[in-house]
Amino acid sequence: MKVICAGMSKTGTKSLRAALILLGYNVYDFLENYQYFGGEWNRIASEGGTTEDFRRMFENVDAVTDMPGCSFWDEIHKAFPDAKIIFTTRDEDSWLQSVEHQIAAEDHPLVHLMMLLSPTYWKLDRFMWRIDHAVSGTGMISRFLRGVKINRLLTKMAYRKHNANVLQNAPKDKLLVYSVKEGWKPLCKFLGVDVPSKPFPHKNKQGQMVEELMAKHPIYIRGEREVMFFGSLLLLMLVLGVYIIVTRLF
Repeated sequence: MKVICAGMSKTGTKSLRAALILLGYNVYDFLENYQYFGGEWNRIASEGGTTEDFRRMFENVDAVTDMPGCSFWDEIHKAFPDAKIIFTTRDEDSWLQSVEHQIAAEDHPLVHLMMLLSPTYWKLDRFMWRIDHAVSGTGMISRFLRGVKINRLLTKMAYRKHNANVLQNAPKDKLLVYSVKEGWKPLCKFLGVDVPSKPFPHKNKQGQMVEELMAKHPIYIRGEREVMFFGSLLLLMLVLGVYIIVTRLF
């Protein structure tokens, strides 16, 4: 582990992930943590974990961004004390607005359909809310088929608490307080690498990442295939049921 992103979701973590990938880092974001360490994270959320657990999980990973890694930045850093910490920041009101935009983007007909018909997506959704309730306490409540209710006050309090913890406890010689609006220069200087010729990537504006992930990520592709399979099966059962009723009536 070389880089730990301690900034909460919606502070530019997807842009930072893309930038680190362009710089050659192997990055585990939320979906990679779920895909490869879902069982470990569920255990940690319910029973706790040790420094050795985090060392074992991330020994072959260069960088970690977004949830749940950002909430466990201190524990991960204890396992990898030489790792650098990037604390992505964002104005509180802008951050909360972005959180609400993300929730609105995920309140998508296809998402609700996938929740009904896809075991893969249902497990992913349950994992996301379990982790959030276990470590963030943001007051977001998933309401099946009725969207998400967000407690704005608790969400802001969780944001302030997390940020204060990072700023107070992260070792200053290993810490970069960073906004993705600053681009390549401070990031590359901190990491000790050359500035790339490519423009700095800006990802997930207005929740656009949801549609991109649905189109490209293996988890979402598998979920869509399950939707097609179980949807076709239900349609076939419906047609068969109607046929049986009609034949019995006539």
